[in-house]
Amino acid sequence: MAAALWFAAAARAETITVASTTSTEQSGLFGHLIPEAKKATGLDIKVVSVGTGQAIDIARRGDADVLFVHDQAAEEKFVAEGGSRKRYPVMYNDFVVVGPKPDPAGVRGRDILAALKKIAAANAPFISRGDKSGTHAAELRYWSQAGAAGKGAGYRECGCGMGPALNIGSSSNAYVLTDRGTWLSFGNRGDLAVLVEGDKRLFNQYGVMVVNPAKYPKLNAAGAQKFVDWITSPAGQGVIANYRIGGEQLFFPNAAKLTAPAPPT
Repeated sequence: MAAALWFAAAARAETITVASTTSTEQSGLFGHLIPEAKKATGLDIKVVSVGTGQAIDIARRGDADVLFVHDQAAEEKFVAEGGSRKRYPVMYNDFVVVGPKPDPAGVRGRDILAALKKIAAANAPFISRGDKSGTHAAELRYWSQAGAAGKGAGYRECGCGMGPALNIGSSSNAYVLTDRGTWLSFGNRGDLAVLVEGDKRLFNQYGVMVVNPAKYPKLNAAGAQKFVDWITSPAGQGVIANYRIGGEQLFFPNAAKLTAPAPPT
């Protein structure tokens, strides 16, 4: 019995659960990254891929060892609440607005706020994830900044992940805000094309956190820290940088840049 318990504990010590956003999974990044992380760390890494809000809820329940998401305000709140001791910036990409190539609302350009105002004014079809994900949080922030009177009669929430939202957008020739990584890996584009990109407000930062072992003592904090240390190391950052589709890089590592100490003043 003692031996069985020891082996069970040893197996648990080598397993971690990562609660992450759908974009890391649906873009194909985790299919590329997780096998390399397993080889480098010796960990058995299980991924739960949901919207950022749901991932944070999973971590709040103590059901994940690592949180890997992209809503900085929500991440910082999670840390402030004691859910984690530290947030580590790890990589970034950007959001884009895709829509029908003829662009009936005339949104094509760089300005996300002007684009949303035009979509609302035209009552053009717009598919929102509506799922409290990082992408949904960013979308709501842009609508608020745009100061439009409303979102227009064509606005619909699907309560779904990025891939399903894009599928609905493709089938209905609607506008959709998406992270670029998922768009580049998306195979059912129909008549959709990237129409709005390049606005600095569309910057999309990802963070990774070890869920606080002081608050959730049953979690594998040592294994979680090993994963975080690897993914923010030059080796892990290199694996992220090397992930490409059609020669195009989907995510840009920036852990070293953002976690370096500030220069003395």
